Amino acid sequence: MKLKYRIHTGSLNMPFASECEWEKDIPLHIVHDLPEGRIRSVTASLQVRTTGNEKLFMNGFQTWTVSRERARNNRQRGLNGLPRAVIDRFSLDRYGDYHFVEYPYTRGFSHGFSYCYFRRGHHYRLFASLDEEPGYTIFRYDFAKAQLTLERDAAGVRAAEGFHAFDLFYTEGSAEQVFDAWFRAMGITPLTDRQLFGYSSWYNRYQNIDEAAIRSDLEGCAKIFKKGDLFQIDDGWEPYVGDWLEPDAVKFPGGMKAMVDEIHAKGFKAGLWLAPFVAEERSALYRDHQDWFLKVNGENWKDGCNWSGYYSLDIDHPEVLAYLEDVFTRVKDEWGFDLVKLDFLYAAAPFGNERESRSGRMIRAMKMIRKWCGDMKILGCGVPFMSAFGLVEYCRISCDVSLDWNDRPHMSVVHRERPSTRNAVTNIINRAGVNGRAFISDPDVFFLRSENISLTPEEKDDLALLDALYKGVFLTSDDPNNYTDEMKRKYAEFRYIAENAREVVFDRDNGLHVTYMLDGKHYRKRLFARRFR
Repeated sequence: MKLKYRIHTGSLNMPFASECEWEKDIPLHIVHDLPEGRIRSVTASLQVRTTGNEKLFMNGFQTWTVSRERARNNRQRGLNGLPRAVIDRFSLDRYGDYHFVEYPYTRGFSHGFSYCYFRRGHHYRLFASLDEEPGYTIFRYDFAKAQLTLERDAAGVRAAEGFHAFDLFYTEGSAEQVFDAWFRAMGITPLTDRQLFGYSSWYNRYQNIDEAAIRSDLEGCAKIFKKGDLFQIDDGWEPYVGDWLEPDAVKFPGGMKAMVDEIHAKGFKAGLWLAPFVAEERSALYRDHQDWFLKVNGENWKDGCNWSGYYSLDIDHPEVLAYLEDVFTRVKDEWGFDLVKLDFLYAAAPFGNERESRSGRMIRAMKMIRKWCGDMKILGCGVPFMSAFGLVEYCRISCDVSLDWNDRPHMSVVHRERPSTRNAVTNIINRAGVNGRAFISDPDVFFLRSENISLTPEEKDDLALLDALYKGVFLTSDDPNNYTDEMKRKYAEFRYIAENAREVVFDRDNGLHVTYMLDGKHYRKRLFARRFR
């Protein structure tokens, strides 16, 4: 295939243009010594023709971003139709790529980050980046023109010798073949191959946790979980988001080390939720350290409307780095946690600068937390996807599941990162190729309980089976104290499947089906029959 590319810097009146062959299974590195000046744009294009029934997958910006397979006439939705006043009030354009990528809202046109594939049946054509540090690789496809375009997100970076305009890889074959080949070309292997089982407090109690609630759920978990499973205290333990050095004194008067000791006494690994690169408006950190926050046009950069509204810390500020290092030292060495779930990580790098791209900054942030965590395991969440490859043991690959199928109707018009069980299932299936290659994937929790949930019994069973067959992270937020004998039986059954199923294959072309081998027998099941037709 012939790839045509253009590089435009501030010192060039006309862009530098050239072309090269992009060959199957051979890494392509386009490297140039650029003249002085800042980069204006780096783009490329090639013809990629499709058949009528071929589907296109474009990987979304971050782990929460819903990433669908699309047909010729599909339209990729952004924030179109929402009043600007609503977007600004709730900072809706900060959760994904909306503040730096243009959405054309045209049928048959879509975009994504880092990799994409064209799929016909079980045959894949994968186009992917090998290195995102010089800048995110943004893929765009126009079905009408049969044209795939690429952009290196490096505008504003100062040009230099040996600039990597693109680092690319193309291959074809089955899902297993193309993803194996891509990860071999990158030289990335996962930090662990161990599945993770256990509990998270979030999708039942949410922020309404305290010592009594955690202790009660811990007692329930001891009745059904195994030694070495995870018991994770999620959001709500801290006074305010950003204030991480001490727990909320009213909720956890005994302190976090005492909680960890109790978790360990039950034979479980202890996990803790943190959002290290942000602080909310009501936090002491935000009140007392205004100079610690990332400034854009003289104002603190607001990342979203969760909690009381939250803002990016400036990872170039030495006091910010010292504070975060102290936080991780306390969590790991003083409190004794075994794993941290690190959330809202995208907030570390909403922008780049003349020294590094937006993506380079994000990767630097991920390498810092890897260093601070040492041998403490990381479950990444809300992170630009490829920035986490090879740097975390576990990683969410979807948005939050909701307690119903697709959240409230009015939420369907907001950003692509919103909570939704429907969107989570979509990502679980479409991002299956990275599981066990970049990290162990977290498809988010499943539910067996009947209280405070609107999913049907069939949908709960299908979600639990999907998570079990995914062979990654297998967590629930149910309070096992309320489990009936039938719920306990189901948990044991799904866990057995998670530990023992083999030869798992998902089929998306006529509804969502899964086939698998268990105890020498083949099984085939249609999942979410009412929802995916």
